[in-house]
Amino acid sequence: MDATKVIIDSVDRFRQRRTAPLVLELDLTEGLLDGPPADPLNAVLSMRRPRLSDVLSGLKRARTDTRVKALVVKIGTRPLGLAMVQELRQAVARLREAGKLTVAFAESFGEFGAGTVPYYLATAFERVYLQPSGDVGLTGVAIEQRFLKGALGKLGVDYQIGQRHEYKTAANTYTQDHMTEAHRESMGRITESITEQVVAGIAEGRGMEPAKVRELVDQGPFIGAEAVEAGLVDRMAYRDEVYDEVKKAAGEDSRLLYVARYARGPIAKKLPRPGEDVVALVHGNGAVRLGRSGRSPLGGGGAMGSDTVCAALRAARDDDHVKAVVFRVDSPGGSYVASDAIWREVVLTRKAGKPVVVSMGDLAASGGYMVSMAADAIVAQPGTLTGSIGVFGGKAVIGGLLEKIGISSETVGEGANAGMFSPTNAFSEAQWARVNAWLDRVYDDFVAKAAEGRDLPRERVHELARGRVWTGADAHAHGLVDELGGLEDALALARKKAGVAADAPVRVYPRLSPLERLRPAESSEDKAAALSRVRLESWGSISHLAAELGLPSYGPLMLPGSWTIR
Repeated sequence: MDATKVIIDSVDRFRQRRTAPLVLELDLTEGLLDGPPADPLNAVLSMRRPRLSDVLSGLKRARTDTRVKALVVKIGTRPLGLAMVQELRQAVARLREAGKLTVAFAESFGEFGAGTVPYYLATAFERVYLQPSGDVGLTGVAIEQRFLKGALGKLGVDYQIGQRHEYKTAANTYTQDHMTEAHRESMGRITESITEQVVAGIAEGRGMEPAKVRELVDQGPFIGAEAVEAGLVDRMAYRDEVYDEVKKAAGEDSRLLYVARYARGPIAKKLPRPGEDVVALVHGNGAVRLGRSGRSPLGGGGAMGSDTVCAALRAARDDDHVKAVVFRVDSPGGSYVASDAIWREVVLTRKAGKPVVVSMGDLAASGGYMVSMAADAIVAQPGTLTGSIGVFGGKAVIGGLLEKIGISSETVGEGANAGMFSPTNAFSEAQWARVNAWLDRVYDDFVAKAAEGRDLPRERVHELARGRVWTGADAHAHGLVDELGGLEDALALARKKAGVAADAPVRVYPRLSPLERLRPAESSEDKAAALSRVRLESWGSISHLAAELGLPSYGPLMLPGSWTIR
C-alpha cells in the first residue's frame, strides 16, 4: 500500500512539473557566450555560462508555449556587446508581443560608473526594477582611444607603418599623439549612430519622446530615486520582492527554470530525422589567423583559425543533407591570408548550390568583413561594427630602446633584404617601397572582391572603404549589409533561400561524435580537421593590457588595436 502511494505521489509530482506554469529566468551576471566552446578546456571553463543560441532558441519556443507565463532577467555588470544586447532586445520584444510578462532586474546599472548599454537592454522589458541602493548610469556613448607615440618616443621606439587609407586608424595608436581629422570623423559618426539607436530604443521601451531621452542622457547618471522619478525605472525593489511579484503574476504554483535549461530540454529542440534537410551553423569567433581555432589556457580571447573554419565549411558543403549554411562571424579581423582562405571556401560553398548567409555579431570588421562579403546575404545588428575595408602594415623599430638600455645588436646575412623585418633597424627606401607594394596589392584585392560580392561598382566600394568602420545601421544604408537583424533572422533567411521548411533543423557544424573527436583526422577533407585546439599565446590573461601598452596579444611583432565603447 505504501509503495503504491509513493508511486502515485511521484507520478503526480512529475505531472505537476510538466504542467505547472513556468517563469523563465536568465542571469547575465557572467555574460553570454556567442557560439560553442572553442575547445575542451573552454568547454570546462564556460560550463555555467549560458550561450546566446540557447537563449534565443528558448525564448523563441517560449512564445508559443502556454506554460510559460513570464521571463525575469537579472542584468549584471559584466559588459555585453552592443549587437548581442540588440539581439536579446529583439528576442524579448517578440516574447512580449506573444503576451508574456517580461521583467528586468538589476542591482545597479553601473555602480558609480557607466551603465548606458545595460540599461538600454533593460528597456526592452515590460517592467524594470532596480535595487534600492542601485543607480542608473545613463551617461551616453563614448569611444576612447589612447595614443602611445609620446611614451614610445621617450623609450626610443619608433613605428614605421603604412596604411590604406586615411580611415584605417588602428596604427594611429602608435604613430600619432592625437586623432587625425579622418579618425575623429569616423569615431564621431560611430558614436552618433550608436547614440541614435540607444535613444530610440529607450524612448520606445519607456514610452518617451526621443528628445526627452536625449535630455536625460545629458543629466545622468541617476541615483535610484531620481531614476524612478524620471520614469527610467518602474520601482525600486530587492530581488526577493521582484521574484515574489513575478511568481504571483504567473501563478502561485509556478516554478523557475533557466532559459538555457528550458531550451535544451528533452522535447525542446527539433532533432533532424535520418535523411532530413538541415541548415548548417558554422561559427567564426575571434581574431582571424592561420591554423586552427582555439584559445589560450592562460586567458585572453579566442581565435578564428582558417584551417578550422575552412574544414567546417567544406564538411557542410559535402553533406548532402545540408541545404544552406549560416556563418556566424564575430571578429575584429586579423590575417589577410587566413581571411582570404575562408573567403574562398564561402565562394565554393555558394558555387556548390548551397546558399550562405552571414550573421554578424558585435564585430565583423576588416578581416571579419572579408570572410563575410562573398555570402548570398549579410545580416547584422544596427550596433554591429563592420566594414573597415583596408589594410595597414609595418614594424616597430626598437634600435633606440636597445641602445638606451645598453644592448647592442649585429646582423650577418645574405640577401639585400634578409634583415628587412628585423625590429632593430628602420626600413631602407627600397624596403619601404616593397611594403607599399604589398599594401597596395592587399587593398586592391580586398576592394575588388568586396565589389564583386556586394555587386557594387569598384569606385563606390572604394568610397565606402579606405579603412572606415561603420555601424551595422550605416553599413546597411550603404549596401555593405543586406538586412538588419540577428541570428534568428539569418536562419530564417537561409531556410527561405534554400527552399526548405521554415522549421528545418539547425545543426552546428561539423557535428562530431566523441569517437571522431578522439581520433586523428585522416586528411584535411575529414570533418575532424575542423576541431579547435588549445593554444599558447604570448600574453595570456593580460592580453588586453598588452594591447593597451602596444604589445600585441599574439606576439611582440603584431600591431592590433583596442576599442572601448562605454
